[in-house]
This record gives sequence, C-alpha cells and structure tokens, in this order.
Amino acid sequence: MKKYLLLLLFLTATTFVHAQQKEISLEEIWRGAFSTKGMDALRSMNDGMHYTLLDINKVNGTSSILKYEYETLQQTETILASSPANGVPLFTSYSFNDDESKLLLATEVDPIYRYSRRAIYFVYDIASKVTTKISDEKIMAPLLSPDGNKVAYVFANDLFILDLNSGNTEQVTSDGEMNAIINGVTDWVYEEEFGFVRAFDWNSNSTMLAFLRFDEQAVPEFSMDLYGNSLYPSQYRFKYPKAGEDNSTVTLHLYNVAEKSTTDISMPEAYYIPRIEWKNNAEELSVQTINRLQNHLKMYTVNAKDASVSLLLEEKDAAYVDITDNLTFLEDDSFIWTSEKDGYNHIYLHNSNGSLKTQITKGPWEVTNYYGFDPKKKTIFYQSTENGSINRDVYSIRVNGRNKKRLTEKAGTNSAAFSTNFTYFINTFSNASTPYMYTLHKASTGEKVKDILDNSALANKLSDYKTSPKEFSTININGYDLNMWMVKPADFDPSKEYPLILFQYSGPGSQQVANRWLGSNDYWHQMLAQLGIIVACVDGRGTGLKGRDFKKMTYKELGKYEVQDQIAVAKKLSEYDFIDEDRTGIWGWSYGGFMASNCILKGNDTFEMAIAVAPVTSWRFYDTVYTERFMQTPQENASGYDENSPLTYPDLLKGKYLLVHGGGDDNVHVQNSMRMIEALVQANKQFDWAIYPDRNHGIYGGNTRLQLYTKMTNFIKENL
Repeated sequence: MKKYLLLLLFLTATTFVHAQQKEISLEEIWRGAFSTKGMDALRSMNDGMHYTLLDINKVNGTSSILKYEYETLQQTETILASSPANGVPLFTSYSFNDDESKLLLATEVDPIYRYSRRAIYFVYDIASKVTTKISDEKIMAPLLSPDGNKVAYVFANDLFILDLNSGNTEQVTSDGEMNAIINGVTDWVYEEEFGFVRAFDWNSNSTMLAFLRFDEQAVPEFSMDLYGNSLYPSQYRFKYPKAGEDNSTVTLHLYNVAEKSTTDISMPEAYYIPRIEWKNNAEELSVQTINRLQNHLKMYTVNAKDASVSLLLEEKDAAYVDITDNLTFLEDDSFIWTSEKDGYNHIYLHNSNGSLKTQITKGPWEVTNYYGFDPKKKTIFYQSTENGSINRDVYSIRVNGRNKKRLTEKAGTNSAAFSTNFTYFINTFSNASTPYMYTLHKASTGEKVKDILDNSALANKLSDYKTSPKEFSTININGYDLNMWMVKPADFDPSKEYPLILFQYSGPGSQQVANRWLGSNDYWHQMLAQLGIIVACVDGRGTGLKGRDFKKMTYKELGKYEVQDQIAVAKKLSEYDFIDEDRTGIWGWSYGGFMASNCILKGNDTFEMAIAVAPVTSWRFYDTVYTERFMQTPQENASGYDENSPLTYPDLLKGKYLLVHGGGDDNVHVQNSMRMIEALVQANKQFDWAIYPDRNHGIYGGNTRLQLYTKMTNFIKENL
C-alpha cells in the first residue's frame, strides 16, 4: 500500500512538472486561446428586479435579448430574437427607451473612429412586435425620445427626426457638409479626447432637442494614403487640429419639435462645449464649457423658454480640469458632482442653484467611478482606491457623508452594475491571479447572494502553462514610492543574472500597475519570462490615482519627469544581483512609444534596447485638446515641446531601436515615425522599423498582431 502511494505521488508530481512546461505561444495569444467569458450588454430593467443580456449565437447567426430575474438568476423571457419572421436581422447592440416599450437595434455596423459608428438601425415595438427600419442609409448615433414616439439621428452631417407613429421624417438641419459643418455628432478631436459622439439630447418630455453644431472649415486638413487592393491608392482627408492650430467653432442650438423651429443659444466664453445634459426640469439644459487651456470649467443652465443663460458652477485649476460623466441631477435638480479641488477626486452634493451643500467623500484616495444615487435610502454608490491605489472596491455612503460601507471583500479590482432600484448589484471581480468572476450581491450590505459566472476553466487551462505570478511592490525613485510589478521566469534562480525589459505607458492619469486580470500584453510578458527575461512595470510621476499633485506635476513638461523616472528605475533595478545591468530594454505603445524613444536616447548609458510602437515623437504633431490640456500651446510653451521630443536628440542613439507604426493611424499619425526615421537617418544611426499599411493606431486585423509581436519577440531575443 505504501509503495502504491509513493508511486502515485511520484506520478502526480511528474505530471505536474510536465504540465508546467507547456509554453504560451503568440498564436494562442492573438487567436483568442486565453479569452474570458463575460456578461454582454448588461442592462438593469426599470422594475429593478430584472436585467437583460445580449446573446449572439455565432453558429446560427442570430442574436437575442434575454431577460433574467436578479433573485434567482433564472431566465424568465426572451424579449426579442432576430428572425426573418419578425423582420429583425442579426443585431449587435440594443438599447431601450425610457419606459422600455421600444428597442433600438444596430445592424451592419461600420466603425469610423474610436467610438463612432455607422449602421442600419431598427426600432422594435415590444407590445405590437412591429419592426421599423429607421433609414435605408447607414446613420449615426440614433436616440429614441423618452416617450418612445420619435427617434433622432444623424445622416451626412445633418440631424433628422423620424416620427414612429406617422412614419414621417423631418430634417432638422440642412447645412451639413463633409469636412466643413457637422450637426449632432462630434468632430474627430471631441470624439477622441472628450470621449463622446452623440452631440444631441432629448429633454425629459420629448418636446425639445438640444444639439451642437461644429464648424470645422478653419481646421487644417490632414490626409492619409490608403493602399488597399486597387491599382491606385486612395487618399483619406479629414479635419485634425494639431496643437496650436484652429479648432472647430462649436455652437449650441435648441430645436422645438412641435413648432419645428431652432433657437441659437449664445454661450459666453464657450471655446469647448464638452458636455450637454437636460435636467429633470424639461425646460432647463445644463451645459459645460471650458476654455482653450482647459483650466477653467463652467457649467451653465440654459432656459429653453427664453434662451437665457445663467452660471451654475465653476471649477478652476492651476494646471487643468478633467472632463467626466460624473454628473447626476436629483429629482429637485440638485446635483452630484466629482472634483479634485481638495487634492483628490471626490464626490460633492450641490444645491439646484449650484451652491455647495456638502462634500460627501473625503480622504487621501481617489473616487474612480460614481455608480448612482438611491433616493429612498439617500445613499450614493461608488468605486474607489481606499484599499490601495492598485485596487478597486465598491462602497456605499449616505448623502450626508455618513455610514460608509465597503461592499466588496476581495483584494483586486471590483466593479459594480446596480439594479435600477439599488436592491442588487452584479460585481465583476478579478486580480492578477484570478480571471473575471461575476457574483450577485445585496446593495444594502454587500452580502453575496449567488455566483453567476466565472472563468475557472481558463484558470485551470493556464495551470498547465509555465507561468509566473505578478509580484507587486513599490520602488523609491526620485523621492516617491512608485507602484511596480515584476514577472520573473518560472524557474527563477536568484544566483543567476537575467536581462530586464521595462513595459510602461506613463501618460497623464494612466495606470498600468493594477491588481487585475491579464490582458494580451500580460500573456506576451509571460512568454518573454519563459525566454528567461524579467519584465517589470513602474508607474512614474504623472500617472494617476495618487492624487492631483502627483498626476499634474508633469504639466507643461510631458516626457521630462516620466523619462527621468524610467531611467532611474532601470538603474536601480540593475543594482539587483539577479539583473544583468548590460541587458536592459524598454518598450511601449503610443505614449509608451514616446517614452521608449526618449529613454533609449536620454538614457543611452542605461538602456541597450527599445521598442516604440505608434509613438508620438513631437507633441506639435498631436491634437489640440489632449496636448494643450497638458502642455499649453506650442506658441506659449515651445521649450516644453522641443526639449522633451525625441526628434531633438537622434544623435544620442547608441542601443538597438525598433520603430513601428500603422500607415492608416488617424490618431497618432505615421508622420511622427516618418519624421523620427528621417532624423535618425540624417544622424547616420542604424535602427529597425516597420510600417503596417492602412492599419490604425491599434495595428490589428487578420494576422497583423501576430506578425507584429513575432517581430518584437525576435527583436528582443536578438538584442537583449
């Protein structure tokens, strides 16, 4: 018997060691072998007792909206399934109108930029089961009126309204023109940097439509050659305001649906209008404006009756004020607002006239998400970093700032989707060793009611692979304790020396050192660790979630302190006995590519290798809203732009440098890399580079990512 047990233990141990030798491959990473399951398009229904999910069956090409009960998690109904019989084709997104009598469905979706889409849309009447096609053309940003009788949308830069009862379509604007005038949706820079596309909104009783008009005729035009498959390339031209150049002139208008009339609203000092939102009072619109330098935000009330404008709130900052979606009007139009004015992002309650009533949350930590307000219990729900800046937890707090409760228990990243009546929330949890788990909780206490979904199958699958844990710590650099993670080879031997590669992004307010589940780059970093490389990541000065001062200290000097920190990190880690100081690399994408380029130049005695993917090489080439927020204009801050640009120092290159860009990048233009290439050529420096034809900032499609990461892997193996 003992011999049998010993043999069994030996076989088990041998099997475990053998299983642990399976290595992650690039093909597995980029063909979805490690993808996670989730809850797609979760919506809480008005009754607060049910929620809906979108189910897309790729096998038979159908989609459905499924209704579930919170308490039991059982499916109670299929609200809609695509079928030729009901005239509903396969749809990939859905939304309800306010009373949930109608559904808006998107089909045949074509992406434009980061968020914008054109598609064929349908409205489905749930009671009558009647399907209405909004337009035979592909349209943008449709929105059902709260009463469900109309739908507004944008086509060819003009705003339209379809009356679902009569079938009549009225054209609200008629001056829309490509690269000139846009009505009802945003221009490129608003979409990219203010994060929204639909620039119109219905009031609460469906009688008025507020919309923005963008006159971009003075904005310089940018062009990109697209090679495609035709005999001749085509050229794509669009308006792109680079730092210091003209922006669109943005104006606000109110359309009276019954009278079919438009009122132009004169907004004071409205260089940018990044948000509009109707209050509960159907005759009052809130409008946020901000100056060009983005350090003085104002929120106004526009009275729809007489077009008068009154100041509601102001925010000022010596650097800049962030634009967020954390504005909620309560029943009496008092409102909840977040601000960094005490040094950390916190929640405030204002009276309906804009005066401050109370600061609800306080402390040396950041509110990272505002979930909503329960008027019955006078309770606010939010997410924050109270349990450490690399973690997220969900909390409740009374509107008077008392009775705060932590509603989540596990250390890692917790986020919540609350039921409409705040009885339940579905918690999404992950950490660096646990893939996404979905659980149902009581909103009043945080008590777990039921498990919904996990990714244990993926966790079990990964147990067969040669992986290493992310080790979280801090490292003291330039007087600051910076967050760090490190991944060592699975067979790590502290008596040996290993090459080091730093991964970072480093952009203002960003975070890469977070206790959450793995992304695609994490799997690649595991693969690099399999090759005997230590991978580390440090969030330096200017990154987020450590307070206003830490984040904004890089103001007017993007690329100065962040580069100093990464160089200092590399030097300090090279002092570790197990790191080979003569084999140090750094890589990054976008802002991270800008950083990697600067580090291989300014840190040429520290870094032997760098990979820069889609980098900014001069902030003069990037857009107004992002760049001027952090740098002011080139006319005001020329030294800040030029002294931190890798174009200024090509002669400093000593190590191995790989430069990669997508030829169709509408965000960080390939111009950045072309200018870097020319600067290095004229400095007579040898380097490697790759341009991916027609690929955008993400450089993906088909085998593109697989080919790119193969190239980067080989470059690291050959040069580190």
